[in-house]
Amino acid sequence: MKTTLRLSSLFLLSALILSGCGYHNPYVYTGPEKSIYVTHWNNKTNALQLDSRIYQSLTHWFQKSSALKVSKKKAGADLILAGEIISIELPSLSYGADYSTAEVKVILTVRYILKEIKTDKVLLEVPSESWTEYSRISSSSTSTLDNEDRALKTIIDNLSEKIYIKALGQLTQLQ
Repeated sequence: MKTTLRLSSLFLLSALILSGCGYHNPYVYTGPEKSIYVTHWNNKTNALQLDSRIYQSLTHWFQKSSALKVSKKKAGADLILAGEIISIELPSLSYGADYSTAEVKVILTVRYILKEIKTDKVLLEVPSESWTEYSRISSSSTSTLDNEDRALKTIIDNLSEKIYIKALGQLTQLQ
């Protein structure tokens, strides 16, 4: 009983300290409600469905905030997030002692912009950003393509998370 009471008191004290010290969770936007129109990115590569995968990941991240609403239409939206997939490269593979593929490397280069629609003010612009991911091939993996796909999935999720956090930072500064 004493231990439970002590743990409860410690948790409550920690919560009070964190709430009073200016701690800010970068994954939560608490400002006024905004709607964001996320476009399908222009895909300059031959990688099929890459634009759709990025769109789905971005909308997933922006739906984490209850104060941000993802809009399927530009009309009526407060913000627009647009981007372009510049290139995807699979420059090298490393090989094991028996000349079997041991690792794949994926490099994705993109650019993106976040603007207020009403004022045309640019809140965030990244003219070129490259993401690199390596994927080691395990004995359970069936093909090099599976590993390339796993590396690309990691890149897309990390890219989307970074865009989301940067966008929240810019929106917080507007308040």
